[in-house]
Amino acid sequence: MLLQARAAFAQQPRAREGFWAAFGLGYGANSMSCGSGCSVNSDAKGGSVTASVKMGGTPSSRLRLGGEVNVWVKDLSGGVTESVGNVSAAAYFYPSPRGGFFVKGGVGVASVDLSQGNSSASQTGIGLLAGLGYDIRVSRKVSLTPLTNFYFGHEGDFQHAIIDFGLSVQYN
Repeated sequence: MLLQARAAFAQQPRAREGFWAAFGLGYGANSMSCGSGCSVNSDAKGGSVTASVKMGGTPSSRLRLGGEVNVWVKDLSGGVTESVGNVSAAAYFYPSPRGGFFVKGGVGVASVDLSQGNSSASQTGIGLLAGLGYDIRVSRKVSLTPLTNFYFGHEGDFQHAIIDFGLSVQYN
């Protein structure tokens, strides 16, 4: 009986419609650079924790539209915390209406923030987002999604390019 229920669930088409939201964690590498005679400390580059939040709507079984926030955070020497990220409007394209694989792209605002105690300095600029992933249904309304994100930002004299690998939990 249980096997029949699982087989019936597996044969049902994936319902990709309506509102969706997701939260994810991962690990990513930051390639920070700057121009105009400034330099970037090597501590400000490399690997660290990433987080993402996204939500939106589903105009068709092959397309989702939404907003996405991606953040890379690293504690540096001297009590300084570096936060780099993008806030993007994004499109998620599923080549197969029933498949879980997707590619995404987006554009928005990028920022870099350095904080220490009560003081902080930040710059904002244009940001770009690209990525791919695969939605794995674990229940009728929940998916686990292994994914790769690439986000780039140009904030004044600074530029960041981050690639991360993560896992998100998505409500469908």
